[in-house]
Amino acid sequence: MAEPVTETRVPVFLDNLLGLLSVDMGIDLGTCNTLVAVRGQGIVLNEPSVVAVRKGTNQVLKNGQAVGWVAKEMLGKTPGSITAVRPLKDGVISDFEITEAMLGYFIRKVNGRSRILGPRIVISIPSGITAVEKRAVFDSAERAGARRTYLLEEPVAAAIGAGLPFAEATASMIVDIGGGTTEVAVMSLADIAVCESVRVAGDDMDEAIIAYMKRTYNMMIGEQTAERVKIAIGSAAPVGEESSIEVRGRDMVSGLPRKTVITSEECREALVEPINAIIETVTRTLERCEPELAADLVENGITLAGGGALLRGISEMMSEATGLDVRVAEDPLTCVARGTAIYLEHIEEWKATLENDMHM
Repeated sequence: MAEPVTETRVPVFLDNLLGLLSVDMGIDLGTCNTLVAVRGQGIVLNEPSVVAVRKGTNQVLKNGQAVGWVAKEMLGKTPGSITAVRPLKDGVISDFEITEAMLGYFIRKVNGRSRILGPRIVISIPSGITAVEKRAVFDSAERAGARRTYLLEEPVAAAIGAGLPFAEATASMIVDIGGGTTEVAVMSLADIAVCESVRVAGDDMDEAIIAYMKRTYNMMIGEQTAERVKIAIGSAAPVGEESSIEVRGRDMVSGLPRKTVITSEECREALVEPINAIIETVTRTLERCEPELAADLVENGITLAGGGALLRGISEMMSEATGLDVRVAEDPLTCVARGTAIYLEHIEEWKATLENDMHM
């Protein structure tokens, strides 16, 4: 499942020795955020997957420093000569050169410029991506300075990071709701038994809020405003007291700036479509399960990971739709990154079951 793509075989003892000269890291290369975890240190970097470039080119600003938080502040606010770009779309690379620049910046930031060698890297990838898309991830990591790269499917990384017994002879189910994709998988004996990847996730929730504001209030709002609304008052089902938030944007009729107030009930209405699509994916995956695996899930339930797991009411709604217990993993935002780092720690132990011995 995890597909290491390497040009040469390096003896294990030598590779471990070389590791002393670099920092081995696990990377959750996400549509919205990139997280880096280092073996023994946990999460050491969590920055938006955004790069600022000169318009019409792939030239990164400020000698490659306009990446992450610096670049995200520029989203929707750049002058004509600058563009803030998100180089990943729906969990896969949409701009090869900019992804390479972004990865290189993050690797240098964690590995340190004084290190002699590049690091070994485990990068999480959506389970539904093509061989060409996998190759793009590998090439980006290699050009960004990785000594050896392993590709690990996101559901496996999320399950490891959430502490599920994925290597045991019992079914574990993970639903990882990220920014670009939602990964749904049932695992047993360190392998994926049933899996589905759908390109509906946190970004689609933001777009649904933007579309609702246009349709209902004739108001244009930006992605960051929509994300703030989702985090502040978004929910999948009624939970607790209803609330509201002031939203600022541009009037589509007059073209002038204005503000209005949106309630949590309206936000819930806006999010119906993407949330239903995610829950339908979960039920479809369960329908494809073998009976013995399904029987295990009655006891083991479903674990939610990813930023989307933090949406209020989504676990209750999913539990109602499936009839299973649904729990949110501890620190769901970092599950995948932590899983890649743990995999790196046990690479010799797990690679026989998690790797395909494939060189591209």
